[in-house]
Amino acid sequence: MHQHFKIYKPYGYISQFISNEQKRKNKKKLGELHNFPPETMSVGRLDEDSEGLLILTTDGKMSHHILSRSFEKEYYVQVDGIVTQEAINELQKGIEISIHGKKYQTLPCKAKLLTDPPLLPERAKKVRDKRHGPTSWASITLKEGKFRQVKKMTAAVGFPTLRLVRVRIGEIFIDEMQAGEVREITQEINEKFL
Repeated sequence: MHQHFKIYKPYGYISQFISNEQKRKNKKKLGELHNFPPETMSVGRLDEDSEGLLILTTDGKMSHHILSRSFEKEYYVQVDGIVTQEAINELQKGIEISIHGKKYQTLPCKAKLLTDPPLLPERAKKVRDKRHGPTSWASITLKEGKFRQVKKMTAAVGFPTLRLVRVRIGEIFIDEMQAGEVREITQEINEKFL
């Protein structure tokens, strides 16, 4: 029987279990966090410097099902400066960014200011201190997932990303998980994605 997991991917880990690339051999990988079954794969990815919810599965068909559908992915993003409502409005409408050197128009998305910083685990590497100016938080919810898309979107509206945490995929939430924590969610996946 296939197994499904959710994991809070910590900062500094790559979304892989093995790597044959020489420059990635010393990188921290997901398999170091738990004794997963040998055929476990990540459903999508998070950059090494991004954190939060990853779904892992032993079922390639389930992985394809989740990736091929337009399930919402919600991110909490800490940005440099105090994000404005004008910037939020631009994000909501969709903006032009660059993907692999080509212009790309993002789809309209959900975006909102977070008036209070979200309750998240401390990041392994401190973001920065108050001497470098104010920061603020926003929630951005997408139905697409291009390469470094959220970071490119916030930069395009004048607020570079300092910290990025995915908190939801479809109806699967990060809840109060700690960085590096793993939970088996086989029944939950079968109920919410099939």
